Amino acid sequence: MNIILLSGGSGKRLWPLSNDIRSKQFIKIFRGADGEYESMLQRMYRGIKKVDPSAKVTIATSKSQVSTIYNQIGEGVNISVEPCRRDTFPAIALASCYLNEVCGVGRDEAVVVCPVDPYVDDSYFEALSKLSDLAQNGNANLTLMGMEPTYPSEKYGYIIPDSKDDISTVSEFKEKPDEKTAQEYISRGALWNGGIFAYKLGYVIDRAHELINFKEYKDFFKNYENATKISFDYAVVEKEKSISVMRFSGMWKDLGTWNTLTEAMEENVVGKGVLNDTCEDVHVLNSLDVPILCMGLKNVVVSASPEGILVSDKHESSYIKPFVDSFEQPIMFAEKSWGNYQVIDIENESMTIKVTLNPGHCMNYHCHEHRMESWNIIDGTGKVVIDGKFRDVGPGDAIMIRPGEKHSIIADTKLFVIEVQFGKDIDVHDKIKFEFPERK
Repeated sequence: MNIILLSGGSGKRLWPLSNDIRSKQFIKIFRGADGEYESMLQRMYRGIKKVDPSAKVTIATSKSQVSTIYNQIGEGVNISVEPCRRDTFPAIALASCYLNEVCGVGRDEAVVVCPVDPYVDDSYFEALSKLSDLAQNGNANLTLMGMEPTYPSEKYGYIIPDSKDDISTVSEFKEKPDEKTAQEYISRGALWNGGIFAYKLGYVIDRAHELINFKEYKDFFKNYENATKISFDYAVVEKEKSISVMRFSGMWKDLGTWNTLTEAMEENVVGKGVLNDTCEDVHVLNSLDVPILCMGLKNVVVSASPEGILVSDKHESSYIKPFVDSFEQPIMFAEKSWGNYQVIDIENESMTIKVTLNPGHCMNYHCHEHRMESWNIIDGTGKVVIDGKFRDVGPGDAIMIRPGEKHSIIADTKLFVIEVQFGKDIDVHDKIKFEFPERK
């Protein structure tokens, strides 16, 4: 099974646990089989591999999310990087060309496309496998998976099938309606459009060549910013005559707001938090190492992270985005392929960061033009390399790095470092990468 997972979004509706780098699909709030917390991405990837261990998973995403993806599910997954955001049709077209030209997937092989972040159970992954088989062996150019509606929702588009059979041809598509119209659609057997579909790879590559001017994948990638912003639904689905839809009535929830996310949570408190006996329908999600105490609250979500603190009525939490848009501050927490970092303090000419490196991992070998850095090892062992010279380090060691000095750090064990950046112009873009030197 070939699967493209669409991983986008800024995560602002789930602030402060998410940001432009750490979108909602990366928040670890669900208990996995081993009792540890896992993210929507990890749940999705694990579920796909459980149903089909040989499944080839490709994640279509922005460059800013690549490190977090590798951190959470390893570097064995394929990633189709979007140079910029151009909506779902260019993203899917680019990923399809990537599968064909970089990964060697044949034009006649079926591909399933779905979002990375719905809350689902095992029946969903079994349905994805069936959808792939239908695309591979059926006659339709596109095969959709329509979600059986549980209520007349105003936030989904609707697929109107020709029959109420498990698999049907499609009559028409309807935009997001009002509640009364949605009820009328449902009475006709309509299904929610969850953005899940399958096709033979060559079909979308051909559509891409019709709508976008490019010769091959490398050319497409280089000129990606020139592609018209358009959704896959508008560009392809609504113009295609040969479409079938497969009904799905299992668990499927779009957890796009704090209100819907807390409905799916298995416990009321994640992290350090206490609710007294008079709290009703209260959820606490705390990634800080300080306790949160809630007393006498009803229908409230409390969330805290290095990015900020949210205390909100659950219904009102759906309207958070305009307020978050007004905040101006650097990213305070991020997962990287080598570990993670958390900003501890920001002053006029300094920034203090706690860095955690996983065993066997290292930062890029790089230098800065405009700032100095000091590294203070607080736990673990590893090696520091500065201008090609390697040095063993452990707790208590301090290293000063001057502008222009090439440097990196390698973790032998899990390594905790306090990094202080000094300078009048501390900028995330002040970074020049180099090839890692060989140890002499």
